[in-house]
Amino acid sequence: MSENFRPETLAVRAGIERSQFNEHSEALYLTSSFVFKSAAQAAARFANQEPGNIYSRFTNPTVTMLEQRLAALEDAECCIATASGMSAILACAMGLLKAGDHIVCSASVFGATVQLFGTILKRFGIETSFVSGTEVAKWRASVQPNTRMLYLETPSNPLTEVYDVAALGAVAKKAGALLVVDNVFCTPVLQRPVELGADVVIHSATKFLDGQGRVLGGAVLGRRDVIYEGVFGFLRTAGPTLSPFNAWVILKGLETLRIRVEAQSASAFELARWLEHQPQIERVYYPGLPSHPQHALAMRQQKSGGAIVSFDVKGGRETAWRVVDATRMISITANLGDTKTTITHPASTTHGRISQEARAAAGIGDGLLRVAVGLEALEDIKADLARGL
Repeated sequence: MSENFRPETLAVRAGIERSQFNEHSEALYLTSSFVFKSAAQAAARFANQEPGNIYSRFTNPTVTMLEQRLAALEDAECCIATASGMSAILACAMGLLKAGDHIVCSASVFGATVQLFGTILKRFGIETSFVSGTEVAKWRASVQPNTRMLYLETPSNPLTEVYDVAALGAVAKKAGALLVVDNVFCTPVLQRPVELGADVVIHSATKFLDGQGRVLGGAVLGRRDVIYEGVFGFLRTAGPTLSPFNAWVILKGLETLRIRVEAQSASAFELARWLEHQPQIERVYYPGLPSHPQHALAMRQQKSGGAIVSFDVKGGRETAWRVVDATRMISITANLGDTKTTITHPASTTHGRISQEARAAAGIGDGLLRVAVGLEALEDIKADLARGL
């Protein structure tokens, strides 16, 4: 699609490939395999000598449309869609790393990511150093001769720490490593990591890209030589595949991504301001607030503070759970990016499987709550939280 189109248009139009029926909405291709005209064509496609669909584990028209649209939104050369956000991270690691390699990863990442890097990949000879803090010098000091990847979320889950992508991109380049940025919280509506210096971008399409809590999905984006030659080979062989139906649902989600994210972010900002004035709350974590430690950086590399607000409640877990249990409208679930506002207690859910020491190092206390703001009336969200506060 023409590079002259703006992101709002790309989110609706990019990647569409119409069939002979010339349908207006994207077609849903529910098929496991594709028929060839001849034995010679089949051989050519399996040998990558001719483009075309082969088997839906790694080639499907509906999935391809999603990949092309998301790549256009992220300004990336190539996109590979996967079954979930975690399978996207796994495919990235297994496709681009080998035994003996080293990862430098932020300590403030999703709990399952900590488990993947610190436990599972370690079994295959890939070591990870977790860096605490937002200082670039700490990342630089953790780089080893065998470091091949720097991995981070910005903003991070759940404390919304913001990392300097351009500065860390320079660290990675000097080390001969790849900078991988999880862009789930911002989406390409608020932040485009490739433009800031990232080599690879990760998405859990389960979150804002779908936006209505319906399906699982993930994506890995970046340069063609990195993504297609590295990650695609793992996907083709190992099969952490996105289903065509899920791809179709996420394609529909992308059409409304901008208006959802902008509206949710606006409400999140007002909610964060309100929470700062509640006497039962010790601290609010939201990049759009001047009180956030990386506020200035966030405003340079993001268009707004995003739709996620976290806060520490006085009194620890007992008080935090009381706030959660007092809600009548907000959904008690660990998912985020939904049109419905959600609330979770990270220390006992999303980060419950990591050690207490690791949670403490990441700043995740027993009084911490994370709210992912949806599209309900802001006053109703405030009133629901006020019951427990």
